Amino acid sequence: MKTSFINQRIEAIWREESAKIVAVLTRMVRDIGVAEDLAQDTLIVALERWPVSGIPDKPGAWLITVAKRKAIDMMRRKKRLNQKYEQMAYEGKTHDEPDWTIHHDEEIQDNLLRLIFMTCHPVLSKNARVALTLRVVGGLTTEEIANAFLISESTIAQRIVRAKRTLATSNVPFEVPQKTAYTERLSSVLEVIYLMFNEGYAASSGDHVIRINLCHEAIRMGQVLVDLLHTEPESYGLLALMELQASRFNARTNGEGEMILLMDQNRSLWDQEHIGRGMAALRKAEELGGAQGRYALQAAIAACHARAILPDETNWKRISELYDDLAEVVPSPVVELNRAVARSMADGPEVGLKMVDSLLSEPTLKNYHLLPSVRGSLLLKLGRKRHAYEEFQRAASLTQNVQEKKFLLKQAKDCLE
Repeated sequence: MKTSFINQRIEAIWREESAKIVAVLTRMVRDIGVAEDLAQDTLIVALERWPVSGIPDKPGAWLITVAKRKAIDMMRRKKRLNQKYEQMAYEGKTHDEPDWTIHHDEEIQDNLLRLIFMTCHPVLSKNARVALTLRVVGGLTTEEIANAFLISESTIAQRIVRAKRTLATSNVPFEVPQKTAYTERLSSVLEVIYLMFNEGYAASSGDHVIRINLCHEAIRMGQVLVDLLHTEPESYGLLALMELQASRFNARTNGEGEMILLMDQNRSLWDQEHIGRGMAALRKAEELGGAQGRYALQAAIAACHARAILPDETNWKRISELYDDLAEVVPSPVVELNRAVARSMADGPEVGLKMVDSLLSEPTLKNYHLLPSVRGSLLLKLGRKRHAYEEFQRAASLTQNVQEKKFLLKQAKDCLE
């Protein structure tokens, strides 16, 4: 087997197993930074040995066994090893070739859940949570994270280092939180994954509308979460939302990377596998009693679009009702703006424009480009082309995304023709 092929296989295995390894090590050494260093040392061992000996039948178990040994050796060197670990080290050294098939899945899954709650702890800023979770749980390199968010690699590296230091100095425990704090902490975990997906689905800056790799990484983490938390409806709601939104990737841009609005998309390009998985996750969320959760409601809205074979078949009345529910669960100006769009489609542009105009004095939307963009669309439908032109121009001046700016300027130009 060629070395390059083996290295590619090792990279794929590492992406799949690294979070579990860091989780096991964090439980042992109680320091996420030290755990990641030990995990990297373990990867080096695999890169050295596997091209010669071949990839083990159970590579994950092999990696975890080596990682545990490294942690035990480190603790022995630092003279912080109690009698229990001395015995573990002795038993590990008395076998020439350990049983690599020993792989306690339940324990590893438990550790992985603890790790996710740790990297998404509210003591960290949202940006720090996202960066650290992508690095430690997602297994992305600092370069990959930097490329995903269009930030310098040094900035991402510093953000991750500070996050690890904050967790250490704040003595954040390696645990699933107690019931009194569980809901809040789970909300933080879901929010981190949601932020990752959103940044990939509608890039806030750069040359591309979508960063598919970031979306796929968020979906993968969402799947990990539902695997770990079988009875949490909002985990399924979030996974459903991401899968349904991801189904539109192929239709959201043309061959030149230019934006295509939802109602203008070729729906035959929507990915039915994503839709199927999204619908299944949404049903599970509803079965668990989570139909009114913030992510399940958004997934239900996306499902309405997915069910419409043609744009004209979209059930805008139902979508409006779902936005009414969402506005009660998570009241926000952005939700109100989306609600206005839905109402305009169900009841006419005059109704939508009145709702949008009520948001013009909202401070949080002052520099939000979608507010003038939506207003411009409604004014255009009402035949007020000159005013629509001004709104599209303003929207274009506010966005940092190259393709979105290009699209908005074209809309403005069309108003003058």
